[in-house]
Amino acid sequence: MLKILIPTLMLLPTAWLAPAKWLWPTTLSHSLVIALASLTWLKNTSETGWSCLTPFMATDPLSTPLLVLTCWLLPLMILASQNHTALEPINRQRTYISLLTSLQVFLIMALGATELLMFYVMFEATLIPTLIIITRWGNQAERLNAGVYFLFYTLAGSLPLLVALLLLQKDTGSLSLLTIQYASSTPLSSYADKIWWAGCLIAFLVKMPLYGAHLWLPKAHVEAPVAGSMVLAAVLLKLGGYGMIRMMAMLEPLTKELSYPFIILALWGVIMTGSTCLRQTDLKSLIAYSSVSHMGLVVGGILIQTPWGLAGAVILMIAHGLTSSALFCLANTNYERLHSRTMLLARGLQMVLPLMATWWFIASLANLALPPLPNLMGELLIITSLFGWSWWTLVLTGAGTLITASYSLYMFLMTQRGPLPAHIISLNPSYTREHLVMALHLLPLLLLILKPELVWGWTT
Repeated sequence: MLKILIPTLMLLPTAWLAPAKWLWPTTLSHSLVIALASLTWLKNTSETGWSCLTPFMATDPLSTPLLVLTCWLLPLMILASQNHTALEPINRQRTYISLLTSLQVFLIMALGATELLMFYVMFEATLIPTLIIITRWGNQAERLNAGVYFLFYTLAGSLPLLVALLLLQKDTGSLSLLTIQYASSTPLSSYADKIWWAGCLIAFLVKMPLYGAHLWLPKAHVEAPVAGSMVLAAVLLKLGGYGMIRMMAMLEPLTKELSYPFIILALWGVIMTGSTCLRQTDLKSLIAYSSVSHMGLVVGGILIQTPWGLAGAVILMIAHGLTSSALFCLANTNYERLHSRTMLLARGLQMVLPLMATWWFIASLANLALPPLPNLMGELLIITSLFGWSWWTLVLTGAGTLITASYSLYMFLMTQRGPLPAHIISLNPSYTREHLVMALHLLPLLLLILKPELVWGWTT
């Protein structure tokens, strides 16, 4: 664990002491070395599932893929942000890289924590760098409004979680994930217990986000710079799913009755946000709403508590992290050339940038879950386990997958096909840097087809 954490912490002095012209190459290569070193976590040889065990940090088959995804994204965020921060004063560039690094440190400590209270503190700490990135480097004046939404939604959701954790500490005497599953479960029967159950989950459902508490997400995504959108879509939403899977073991007897409204909301949200995507004019907003729709499936998969549901949720979280991060990068390459996110103003780009159109095509197909990509594997596992729980869910999930296919194709056709508008006169060619970012997003996705057991979670 320290072999990743210490180099990540050393990125901070690197960012501040590197000479100006070497700032981006050094931080990029440093973070890429960390990302490659983190791949060693995937080789888990212990019988118990827990490895890299220290008194406070550990990895197991559930947190490992998410940790590797976190480390993998930092070099990609640095690569993607290079162009739009190039004109800023050098100290601001250093601050930007430092914020991204601190975000990675908090995320590693949140996903690796064995104490639930440490997980809670780090879960909250990720708010601060994200908020600064959104409100300082966002594109429009709306960014302050988006930051306020982001802050208050997350805080209002997670304060009940703190109270719930303190109550749990009082009752069981421990908050360690290693021992808490062996604590004698109390028969949760009174109204107070039901409120405690909700308190444990609401923080994660807002973070996911569940349909109904999702309004902060499109705002935050649309206003954030590219690195903010990438880390929000790829890792911060997954923190919610990870926390839910961890807490579910303790909420056992009550989940059977109390999870109905949340499952229904999540599946209804898949259809509603998908339909919203079909009407979007703003490219980043469309990708943000599609994230809400995919996360709805993940919430359903986690709440019904079957091995297939959990495995599907983990697979879909990883696959969606890579896919949606790739789509935000592509949206950013469009924005840097055309300075507009409106899809009507930027049609027919396949004529001008054919290689970019190839990346758009692969990313859109991954978004609509084309076989044999991991996206499809995750969705199929979740849909099958939901169908086993109640066959009515087939209507909702079936409609959801149809709508997902429609808006993914709509997005591709609107941005890439058709005649080139007359107002697009001169466009920069696509850079090697952009192709590298896309390749590093989509290659892991394609390679996961060959060895899917890396991201199966506990089911192996």
